[in-house]
Amino acid sequence: MELLKQRILKDGVVKAGNVLKVDSFLNHQMDVALFSEIGKEFYNRFKDCNVTKILTIEASGIGIACVTAQSFNNIPVVFAKKNKTKNIAGDVYTSKVVSFTHGREYDIIVSKDYLKPEDRVLIIDDFLANGSALEGLIRLVEDSGATLIGAGIVIEKGFQPGGDLIRGKGVRVESLAIIDSMTDSSLTFKD
Repeated sequence: MELLKQRILKDGVVKAGNVLKVDSFLNHQMDVALFSEIGKEFYNRFKDCNVTKILTIEASGIGIACVTAQSFNNIPVVFAKKNKTKNIAGDVYTSKVVSFTHGREYDIIVSKDYLKPEDRVLIIDDFLANGSALEGLIRLVEDSGATLIGAGIVIEKGFQPGGDLIRGKGVRVESLAIIDSMTDSSLTFKD
């Protein structure tokens, strides 16, 4: 997606440790017009899959998932919470993930009320690096008995193992911008 790539080049900041900071438009301050174009692109890529639900993880994926859901005729969005709260009653699906950015492991949970065997689930997330968050979300879908349609990723770090790992499991992954290499002074995309 050329619009996204140009925005990454213009406003993205490469930090030490292979961290791409895109918080000025993607995951802190949100450019809703850009999100709308991202949502339309995910719709174009998955429109023939009869998606009935979008699943994401808190917090950065929520805005993207909600705008994407509008392109799918306002289907429900479910987000996996990183902490169990008092307002989640009943049984939950749970999975462990390791955050690349935060460098820690945590449990993600979704109420069993919101993922059902009849659901056809599209996972949406902002980044794919090592694949831990995506693996955790996939486990939640599998545990629910729902059908996993695939994963829509805004930015994939193609030089890290996550994309190959998930695709190697037979999961359809559609990334809008795949970074081929990243250094402190430059960033290149895969074609």
